[in-house]
Amino acid sequence: MILFAVERYAGMALELGKATGQLQPGTFRIARFENGELHARVDTSVTAQCCVVLGSIAPPDEQLLSVLLLAHTLKKEGAKQVTAVLPYLGYARDDKDKPGQSLATAWIGSLIRASGCDQVITVDVHSEKTKQLFPVPLISLSPAKVFAEAIARYGLADSTLVAPDQGAISRCEAVRAAAGMSSKTAYFEKHRTETGIINTGPIGEVGRRVVIIDDILDTGGTLVSACEQLSRTGVEEIEVVATHGLFTGTRWKDLYDLGVKRIFCTNSVPLPAGVDGQSIVRLSITRLLAAELLAIVET
Repeated sequence: MILFAVERYAGMALELGKATGQLQPGTFRIARFENGELHARVDTSVTAQCCVVLGSIAPPDEQLLSVLLLAHTLKKEGAKQVTAVLPYLGYARDDKDKPGQSLATAWIGSLIRASGCDQVITVDVHSEKTKQLFPVPLISLSPAKVFAEAIARYGLADSTLVAPDQGAISRCEAVRAAAGMSSKTAYFEKHRTETGIINTGPIGEVGRRVVIIDDILDTGGTLVSACEQLSRTGVEEIEVVATHGLFTGTRWKDLYDLGVKRIFCTNSVPLPAGVDGQSIVRLSITRLLAAELLAIVET
């Protein structure tokens, strides 16, 4: 199996190569013509080979185009199979079919299929609806064991797990089972109104220390709202665990002023420029991805 990794994921590619012992690095280039159009050149022979493209389709849009163009080039050059490994699946939140609005999740899936990808591997996809909208097999790996290991390592097993909305309850339950925690999961209810989003909660008993589990930390608005309400209930210490740390804007920094001791996130997305990596605890998903790729090699 030959691995083609975009530059931002070069470090993860090295880790995957060591963890699997089965991935051979492929050589390629993505460049722009003077008129601004992208083009790809693959220098490794891929005829009748299984290939993996490791990268991202999240903004900036160049990432999406690079992954699609590379996958298309691999198939054109005779690759037997192309698997896209997209640790964070961008556009997965645009999955609601509303009149007059885009359904970007389905659109992205169609582009991936048209570019020659036979399957997609991601981590903690936003919702099960994404799988229904995708026209190619979509494998979503759970980070529950990774989070459970962090909970044990940092001595947080006596904490209450809290879901910031109803959609995160199943994630909390998976982590609770993997960590062997006895306390029940508390949660918030999210209601959309004409003026915005209202969060109600926490619903359920919470102790003095809590761990909030979510899939995406973007601007941090939902988590800030949850932490404000938890602080008012007397919670003394809050830990935030998110699968994908996008860290958009600056509002998420308010979490530290609301009793949040640490923010954990996986390395599914490289930290954006300007974000101090020393204030974020990074959790590796390399073993998750390596195990899934090895399973593909063995089939």
